[in-house]
Amino acid sequence: MELRHLRCFVVLAEELHFTRAAERLHIEQSPLSRTIKELEDELGVLLFDRDRRGTRLTQAGEVFLQDVRRVFSTLELARENVKAVSSGYLGILRIAVPSGCIDPRLSTFLARCREEDPAVEIRLTETSLADQLRGLRSGSFNLGFAYTTKVGDGIIAEPIWVDSVAVAVPARHPLLVHKQIPMEDLIRYPLVVADPRLFGNCDCEVGQLLRDAAVKLDVEYVASMDMMLTLVAAGYGVGFANAARIKVLNRPDIVMRPLATPNVIHTTYLLRPESDPGAPAAIALDRFIARLHDQLDE
Repeated sequence: MELRHLRCFVVLAEELHFTRAAERLHIEQSPLSRTIKELEDELGVLLFDRDRRGTRLTQAGEVFLQDVRRVFSTLELARENVKAVSSGYLGILRIAVPSGCIDPRLSTFLARCREEDPAVEIRLTETSLADQLRGLRSGSFNLGFAYTTKVGDGIIAEPIWVDSVAVAVPARHPLLVHKQIPMEDLIRYPLVVADPRLFGNCDCEVGQLLRDAAVKLDVEYVASMDMMLTLVAAGYGVGFANAARIKVLNRPDIVMRPLATPNVIHTTYLLRPESDPGAPAAIALDRFIARLHDQLDE
């Protein structure tokens, strides 16, 4: 089994069409078919079902695809680590953050990391929760930040930042008669909230309150904080934000109000694989987490 067999397999698994896969690989269809046959013979299983209806992965093929992607992910990480070391770094720490919802405290913390641990290169990637979890399991990411503990097996979710929740309201809106907005009044209006397909169902009392609401809700799902604020300011609905983000907001077209429901909090979790990463990433990871805990204690 050679890397060329695995590359051909991955491309065909993505295309599920021999002609398109051959075009992507810049080879003829016959060599591709021969390569896949060699791989199946080597493994002793069929990776694809092929009939008049098309080409489909078998169950064995689906499992093999996940493992092969981890192989290529590991190779890519090895390549990046070599480049980092040749540039004077000890290694790379890869961190996944929620798309469009980066916590403002992260900037201050990263600046401190760069100052105190300059030999470690830190790379941030904005991605959905599903891609975060996939990357943490495959080794593509060392750490992640999320708003839920529903992360499945093999990943630890540790509460790291806890904030109160406030409502983002257009500057001219009937809800502004309240100094604290009652939930029963809030749900009468259209809502603009984070898409759970990207961020998961947030472990926040507001999310549960909305899910438990007795009335049918008018909800617009968005993929970023900026989009939420844009739609709220335009009058499409009202949204939610945690206290840390409120501090950095300075928009005259949006007003923040606390909820009348007491002790409604929003928690940010630090995600990391249960299995110990290899050195030198493990050393940088331990220092990163310890420094983050120090920041919380200050």
